[in-house]
Amino acid sequence: MGFTICGPKLSLCGLVLSVWGIIQLTLMGVFYYIRAVALLEDLPVEEGAHSSIEHFLAEVETGYDQNAYNCWIAALLYVITLVISGHQFWMNNRSSVSM
Repeated sequence: MGFTICGPKLSLCGLVLSVWGIIQLTLMGVFYYIRAVALLEDLPVEEGAHSSIEHFLAEVETGYDQNAYNCWIAALLYVITLVISGHQFWMNNRSSVSM
């Protein structure tokens, strides 16, 4: 039902990188979601363009939420890469056993 797109080494590399990406981006999303202060510098906030502290805090809250969602979306894309790489790894191993 399937065919191989990449070789066994590339599919194994895709597996390892996907697992690492899923772990890292999920944790970063969690840290953005809980408003980790260490990630404040990575928020898309304009400097000096705030009329009040409430406006600044609202923009910071929006930035934290948006970055958390972006990390989780990227982690889901890594899940898709994991599935494709896992399928390719399985197809390569199956074809080498049947020879």
